[in-house]
Amino acid sequence: MERRNILFVGAGAIGGLYAARLGKVADVTILDTNQEHVEAIRRRGLTVTGRTEMVTPLAAFATAAEMGGRRFDAVVFLVKSQATAAAFESIRPTLEGRPVLVTFQNGMGNEELLMRASDLDVAHGVSFEAARHDGPGRVHHLVHGEESWLGPARGTLEAIAWLGELMARSGLPTKVVADPRGAIWGKFIFNSVMNPIGAIVQGVNAARYEVPEMRALIDDMATECLRVAEALGIRPPFDPLYLVKKFRAGEMPLSKHAGSMAQDLEAGRETELESMTGYVVRKAKELGVPVPVTESVYRMAKGLEYASRVKRSDTEER
Repeated sequence: MERRNILFVGAGAIGGLYAARLGKVADVTILDTNQEHVEAIRRRGLTVTGRTEMVTPLAAFATAAEMGGRRFDAVVFLVKSQATAAAFESIRPTLEGRPVLVTFQNGMGNEELLMRASDLDVAHGVSFEAARHDGPGRVHHLVHGEESWLGPARGTLEAIAWLGELMARSGLPTKVVADPRGAIWGKFIFNSVMNPIGAIVQGVNAARYEVPEMRALIDDMATECLRVAEALGIRPPFDPLYLVKKFRAGEMPLSKHAGSMAQDLEAGRETELESMTGYVVRKAKELGVPVPVTESVYRMAKGLEYASRVKRSDTEER
């Protein structure tokens, strides 16, 4: 198999994990706006700890202009959904050839944005890994999940089969299918439910599992989200809450990881609420599907976002 060149746009938690893994079987370049992170990777490689233990030397850049003109076989987007448009526009002038654009992002709408922004082939997929950014040049691999799913949003299955093969060779088993939307929605429902709940309980993961009212809230939200997917003609190939049920049954040890939204609020970063739970609420209104529980959680999470910004602003002013 010929050596492939892959650009990762965003190398935080999952982006960093995938870049480090694929860097062992392909020529990987990282583009990340976190200058400290980039400089640490340049000095000593990208270090992954936890479920994966490795250090991978990688080419790393903080701006697209630093990269110059480069030819890639694939450009993988793993930035927050709200940054996708700006990220693509930043790299557009530097891209040579016709790389496939790939999104493994959590929120909805990224593949549509990429298809509107260019005439390149676009692939979308979903990962079941969990990780956190542990500081400059470091990623901690929290959960090694089920196999990933990948498929074309525009283009052919054959045009992206090589990427699925590389991911599998890197230790990240990947199923390449003609239509991955069911799997994408399965993970999307999980995130749209568990992320805002994790933020509301202030990042205390045990509260999502040990408080009966929280368990009921999670189940009600998932039921509503599934109704929205079904109204779109999409049926996930697995129970979106299968991991939750494994934790509840004691089949898996409960970690302290309560989701990226709780981490983002704690760090003062913008969350992906709008491209997750907000997307469900908006789509439900379009389809005429009632989602009162999901809408209430969305409203509470919006208030929590605002309160977090105010608290941070007050702290910085002191």
